[in-house]
Amino acid sequence: MRKGAMRERNTSEEDDVRNKPPQEEEYFEEKRNLEDLWKVAFPVGTEFEHLDALYRFNWDFKNLEEALEEGGFLHERKVYVFGFAEPQHFVDDKEQEHLINVPTVVVIDSTIEPSNKVAIASIQSAREETITMKEMRMGWFPYIPLQERDKQVERTNSRIFTLCCNQRRAALRNMKVERVKKFEYCLPYFFKPGREEDEIPQSTVVDVLFPSDPPVYCVFDWELDNLEEFTNQRIEEEVLSVEQKDEFKEFVKESVRAARRANREARDARRREVEEMSQETRQVFENMKVYKFYPQNSPDFARNMQKNRFINRYYGNAHQFL
Repeated sequence: MRKGAMRERNTSEEDDVRNKPPQEEEYFEEKRNLEDLWKVAFPVGTEFEHLDALYRFNWDFKNLEEALEEGGFLHERKVYVFGFAEPQHFVDDKEQEHLINVPTVVVIDSTIEPSNKVAIASIQSAREETITMKEMRMGWFPYIPLQERDKQVERTNSRIFTLCCNQRRAALRNMKVERVKKFEYCLPYFFKPGREEDEIPQSTVVDVLFPSDPPVYCVFDWELDNLEEFTNQRIEEEVLSVEQKDEFKEFVKESVRAARRANREARDARRREVEEMSQETRQVFENMKVYKFYPQNSPDFARNMQKNRFINRYYGNAHQFL
């Protein structure tokens, strides 16, 4: 090829490069160090079938992250974190009602783990039992921030522990219904020394599952409901026959007695728990602080999200909600 032709071709290629519009660089938003903390903290008491819906929306918990990062009020503090779903009703611009589970995160500022127990209320029993987390395949595990996940767990110095559940969802189909329901009725358990029993709301409601064909399920409040009227209403609804009336009433009375007995036993168990507690542990729990975090964003129809300090009947109210 002639030199002139070669120079012409090179010049043409150079012109093409100069005239070609610059390519836009691909932009990937850098992941934040604690971005998935709210997802790692297991939402205790949430039905497994609703977990996907809970994570479907990209909830923003930067307020939680900032509290734990440098400059935040929980930075370098030892904390224990669990989540739960808070059902809220919303009405959109078209007057349509929506019920969504809003994920909330509870952060416990404590030098020792607050409790290794959960409370479980059974729909078929008035009894609310307290069992170890281990029995429910739960426990407190160190949270590893994104920037440290290439290290071995034992080499990290995590000060953040999350309540996790190792129960595989695929295995649920092989479980008895009673066992699956236990996960849905879980409540993180804690009893603070010095807290008066009167501060713990005592339920006056009992779930009644009357053995008939088909079984009759109803909820009876022994303070508000009149048993005679309550029974007659079940008969009017044709879920109960007239012949079953006396048997049903006696069954409800026994359910109420069992519920009252369970309340007394639970009070006694809490009292023994405090009596057996060391002075050092008692002091730590008395100084413990609890914070409740709500997401900073929400779907359009959930703009009027309600926030409150209440966590559950055992933890009571958070010191602060954010």
